[in-house]
Amino acid sequence: MKLDNAAPFDAKTAAKQPFLTVMRELATTYQAFCAYDEAHIRETGLTSPQFDVICTLGNTSGMFMNQLAEKTLVTKGTLTGIIDRLEQKNLVRREVPPENRRCFLIVLTPEGEALFEKIFPVHIAHLKERFDRLTPDELTEIKTALQRLKSVFAD
Repeated sequence: MKLDNAAPFDAKTAAKQPFLTVMRELATTYQAFCAYDEAHIRETGLTSPQFDVICTLGNTSGMFMNQLAEKTLVTKGTLTGIIDRLEQKNLVRREVPPENRRCFLIVLTPEGEALFEKIFPVHIAHLKERFDRLTPDELTEIKTALQRLKSVFAD
């Protein structure tokens, strides 16, 4: 393993850095959210990435693959396989727009739109049960803190 710079402190000092408890809390919070979220999503017969794609495409006239990759939590490399599987389930289709025949527009089929209309509001209500345990001020504080944390790493 090659590191660019030597650490300014030893391993014992490194283990006592105050931000480590924040990292752990962030990770365990994400794990708890995912467990709650994914258990409900599995009831729809979709994987979490498939659900993400269906919900991202819902209420749109479709998206190009690169747009869909940017708006979902799915990597571009994984997205093609997800779209293939959703096509097999007849939930999405690829359309070639006449103005740009080099790319695909991904759109929900009527079955995909019906599924979105059924599962999206139910899932939001499922999440709302837990988020309603927080006050509006707490939600704002959490959002602000997460945005600030993201900005620290986005530089």
